[in-house]
Formats: sequence, C-alpha cells, structure tokens
Amino acid sequence: MTVRVVLADDQALVRAGFRVLVDSAPDLEVVGEAADGREAVELAPSADVVLMDVRMPGSDGLTATRRITSSLPGVRVLVLTTFEIDEYVFAALRNGASGFLGKGVEPVELQQAIRLVARGEALLSPVATRTLIARFLRGPAQDALVSGERLEALTGREREIMIMVAAGLTNDDIADRLGISPSTAKTHVNRTQTKLGAHDRAQLVMIAYETGLVRPAARFPAPDDPAPTR
Repeated sequence: MTVRVVLADDQALVRAGFRVLVDSAPDLEVVGEAADGREAVELAPSADVVLMDVRMPGSDGLTATRRITSSLPGVRVLVLTTFEIDEYVFAALRNGASGFLGKGVEPVELQQAIRLVARGEALLSPVATRTLIARFLRGPAQDALVSGERLEALTGREREIMIMVAAGLTNDDIADRLGISPSTAKTHVNRTQTKLGAHDRAQLVMIAYETGLVRPAARFPAPDDPAPTR
C-alpha cells in the first residue's frame, strides 16, 4: 500500500528536495505541495501523512496542524524543523502532530519516519521527549490537555501501557514486556487514547507527562527489567 504524502514548506527548493527523497521510495508518493498552512489544510484530505514546517509566513504550521488533526483523524502530521527541540515543536505536538524530524535527516530515516507515523506510531525518542517536557512543561495545571482526574477512567493495565508508551516503547516492545500479543497491546493503546481523547501516541505521551503520571526525571524500565505483574 502506497503512503500518500503532502509537503508543507514555504521554500520551494526545500519542497523539491523532499519530493525527490520521498518519491524515490516505491511505497511512498508525494501527492501535493503547500507553501503555507492554509494550503496544507486544503491538501490534507488527499494525504496519509503531512510533512509540516511549523514556521511559515501567513497561516503557520501550528494552526494547520491543529485544524488537520481535529478534522481528519486518519491523517498524520510529521513536523519538520531546523532545530530539533524548541517551543514550536512542543506546541505542534500538543496540537496533534505525531512527531518531529530535523531537516537534515538522512533519506532512509525520512522514509522510515513517514512509514512509522502512517502506521499510527509516534516519532518521539525517549531522550528527546524528556528534554521537551523538562524545558517546556512549565505552565499551570489548567493548561494541561487533561486534568489528572481524567486518569481515573483508566484501568491499572491502561496506566501501565501509557507509561510504556511515554517511555518510547512500540506495540511489539509492550507485548514482549507484558507477555501479551502485539494486537492486544495495540488494543490497549487505542482504548487508552479513546478514553483520554488523544489523537495518537504522541498526544498520549504529552498527557502522561502533563498529568504527572510520568515525570521528566523518572527512570523508565530498562529492556532487561522484569515484566510487571498483571
């Protein structure tokens, strides 16, 4: 199945470069180019993934990301940034972006990132996520995506799953850790997202930190740690 991609960047040369990289993969196809956020929103229904530059003149990528993810739940937004960690990236994640990627990324990494977010995964490394949270999660509690009380809707297993998602574990990793099938792990993740109103795994990570379920300095389970008891 071919993943359809829309490129959103105000620089034509940048878009041209990314088009070559994307179209060079047999399972990826650029279906549109946008020079600003407004055009990105207009083209988004034709895409599976939108590569979004957040800093564009006129209608920016932050507004476009929010509009796309709120109205098109099946479309993923992957943020392109010159600076890997900044307030724009954090805002884009809060607006529903599935992850972020530096503009200097290698071709193979770009192609794999598009495939990853198209599958519904979050492109957030544990180190980058913790750095983002530590630097920018400083607002009052009422600014959080959801209040801590909302976590009461989750079962113990769903909280456990949410912590693992925040640690950067994939469905396969979670399945191995808990001794369950990948499809069962995916079901738990999807159910947790639905209960919390999270667009995807990236927002689930934001919620985990903003509600205090996971803290920036927390030690995540190491790969060889024993599996939690069920």
